[in-house]
Amino acid sequence: MTSIHCSDLADTTIPESFDARQAWPQCPEIPMIRDQSSCGSCWAMATGEIISDRICIASGGSQQFNISSDDLMSCCGLQCGNGCNGGNPLSAMKWYVSHGVVTGSNYEDHSCVEGYPLTYAQDKHYGKSAYGLSRKVVDIQKEIMTNGPIVAGFNVYEDFEQYSGGIYAHHAGKYLGGHAVKVIGWGQENGTPYWLVNNSWNTDWGENGLFRIIRGTNDCGFEASMVAGLPKL
Repeated sequence: MTSIHCSDLADTTIPESFDARQAWPQCPEIPMIRDQSSCGSCWAMATGEIISDRICIASGGSQQFNISSDDLMSCCGLQCGNGCNGGNPLSAMKWYVSHGVVTGSNYEDHSCVEGYPLTYAQDKHYGKSAYGLSRKVVDIQKEIMTNGPIVAGFNVYEDFEQYSGGIYAHHAGKYLGGHAVKVIGWGQENGTPYWLVNNSWNTDWGENGLFRIIRGTNDCGFEASMVAGLPKL
């Protein structure tokens, strides 16, 4: 899919449902579900994920990299947040633009291989832009359709931790903190619109690692802090 400016898309072109996994099947990073374990690294994981996705999408699948969330956590430092104690996805995207981020993945994926031909500096990938999104649903949809998955920051309550399926909307439980996730699409079920989202709590949580959250009501502040950016190819 060729990248075009979001304003080139008319509201009438937005489908009832959209799934980035189906739109860009040549990009294997999009469906991957990660596990942040006991580290509050969601901000770095979600940012690394959309950078990986958007490099693949913008290059038509010719460039496929697993961008390192650990590199963001380790190197962005206080400019992005506080490592495993939380951080800011927009600051992480800005770091990607100004300082670059290297490749890498989980230790189990054997991403650290002996004889890798590039130095740390040579392995860096840079962004062209980093930006926050409008809260308007149609603007968010156009951004995803045009350039790929985005990061959403939102408020987590106790009932979200207990989510096991369906369309989530906050009803009960105390506030637990902020969380960042990757939004890959949207849909509608029995008249209720939702966002389709990859979480980073492994595949035994939610709907095989994903969740759906009500769309258009800014539930838990979900539509208020969305972040994206474009890669420099």
